Amino acid sequence: MANGLENRTRWILFIAAISGALTVGLGAFAAHGLKHHLSLYLLDVFKTGVQYQAWHTLALLGCGILTRFLSSKAVLYAALFFAIGIICFSGSLYALALTGIKWFGPITPMGGVCFIIGWVMLAIATWRSA
Repeated sequence: MANGLENRTRWILFIAAISGALTVGLGAFAAHGLKHHLSLYLLDVFKTGVQYQAWHTLALLGCGILTRFLSSKAVLYAALFFAIGIICFSGSLYALALTGIKWFGPITPMGGVCFIIGWVMLAIATWRSA
């Protein structure tokens, strides 16, 4: 495996691991630290962010593993879009829930679009490799 690709694989897996650790921590924070401080609606908003971060952390992990088997740059783009999606989608939901500032709400759909692009890029990568 070329050194550049090896480094990218390492970074994708590193980001997935950090995101996974954050997901567990944020989920515990929501369950134990926020349940008495947020309304049920805002707690649900926060938990939605955790849920989407968890799913897309697994997608990042899958991308990191797939870079070992597929030479398509589309896998790298998928990982990038999943990471940006986590930041925009989940991050905006966390910020909205914790601050109540509704301005964060419009950022969420941009993260959702990044998730969709990531899944499409992953589909392209697997289709091209067949």
